[in-house]
Amino acid sequence: MSKSRKSDVKTAKPKQPPKEPQVVFAFRLSEVDRNLIHKAAGPAKATQFVRAAALAAATGDHKIFETLVEQAKGK
Repeated sequence: MSKSRKSDVKTAKPKQPPKEPQVVFAFRLSEVDRNLIHKAAGPAKATQFVRAAALAAATGDHKIFETLVEQAKGK
């Protein structure tokens, strides 16, 4: 039997607690809409894209919203 080496053992890094309490905000959408969001956001960035768009709309930040629209056009 082989013995484990220290280099083979992975140690988990302690997770940093969020600076603010985090909550979940969920909504339902069609598969077609979900695919459009994924296409616009790019690989593995849909949540960040939707969060940024929602916050830009909620705060009236036209510049950020327009930047997101331009980003989506480029995909």
